[in-house]
Amino acid sequence: MQVSVPFSPEQASTQAGRVDSLFAFLCVLTILIGGLITLVLIYFAVKYRRRKDDEIPRPIEGSMKLETVWMVIPFIISMGIFVWGASIYYTMYRAPKEALEIYVVAKQWMWKFQHLDGQREINELHVPVGRKVKVTMTTEDVIHSFFVPAFRIKLDVVPGKYSTIWFEATKPGRYHLFCAEYCGTSHSGMIGWVNVMEASEYQAWLAGGAVDGSLASTGEKMFQQLACITCHRSDAQGRGPVLEGLFGKQVQLQDGAKVTVDEAYIRESILNPRAKVVAGFQTIMPTFQGQVSEEQLLQLIAYIKSIGSKPPGREAGAAQPLGGSGVKPPQQ
Repeated sequence: MQVSVPFSPEQASTQAGRVDSLFAFLCVLTILIGGLITLVLIYFAVKYRRRKDDEIPRPIEGSMKLETVWMVIPFIISMGIFVWGASIYYTMYRAPKEALEIYVVAKQWMWKFQHLDGQREINELHVPVGRKVKVTMTTEDVIHSFFVPAFRIKLDVVPGKYSTIWFEATKPGRYHLFCAEYCGTSHSGMIGWVNVMEASEYQAWLAGGAVDGSLASTGEKMFQQLACITCHRSDAQGRGPVLEGLFGKQVQLQDGAKVTVDEAYIRESILNPRAKVVAGFQTIMPTFQGQVSEEQLLQLIAYIKSIGSKPPGREAGAAQPLGGSGVKPPQQ
């Protein structure tokens, strides 16, 4: 069900109608309850008004039925709102696997977008209509908030963390993008546009292309420049885990816990490699904190994700057994 709220922005995503329906329900419920309370208040004020100076009010005994009613009905309504809102929340913040991926780096005071094909944009985002788009965001400095009113999406972007949201635009157009978190003196200037295009126009725009290659290919160059390939070898003879086929899988850590290899884990492993070391490997990897920017981190992640489909020579992420110890010492 889609409800158009007269004073709300244009609905331009598949999620906008659901959000507006819940918002409209809350508005109507608030008006009804507020009006009912006001009427009851006026009625009681008139009925139980003091008529004589020496009048003593009569004692009023409680009513179990009345108290039960005014506890049960609000409980049912509040649980209904909770389930409704939770349903929308889980839909909005769990991106479909087939979604088109776009990376965002926020910075005082701009939005920097990176497409998988290599295109980069600042304060302008081009997306195709009728296609699910997953947006993975981080920030180089302070907290920002990615807000597109016409899509009814808003998500804080926190330093040191990846935030993910998705949307599917329903009609071509140009829609405002705001930062909804005060982030500094020029916060009000941190605005942009989301350009929703027909599929053919979007493909033509993509063909206009990136000169530096795809995001993954740029990440591969960075991977080689940083000499990551000397330890993360595909033949399982390196001092680090095999990365081919690793993304999206679970690996066991030295402390016995398991972790899913996603964007957040890869980022943490690059910047703080001693935090969660894969079982069977020693803590010899140096930190790359301060050596790679947030954009370069996203490029490295895109490369590691891109080799996820390559057939690994052995089980991805597993350590090379050595002398039965299961621990591979560093090469001198």
